[in-house]
Amino acid sequence: MFGEKKENRFISIICERGKYNERMMVYVDTETGIQYLHVGGDNEGGMTALLNEDGKPLICEEYRRKKE
Repeated sequence: MFGEKKENRFISIICERGKYNERMMVYVDTETGIQYLHVGGDNEGGMTALLNEDGKPLICEEYRRKKE
């Protein structure tokens, strides 16, 4: 009735609380497999791609959707 439900592009795979109650989450882009770190407090936050030892984006193939 309301159309097809779309799958979320980004999913959270890790969620932790820091010493000062900040949230640290790792998200995966399910289209590319690239992992992102998000750190946020009550009124601020930031997000960046996680990198491997070569400086390239860290990819999690387990969560990557295969394009047909």
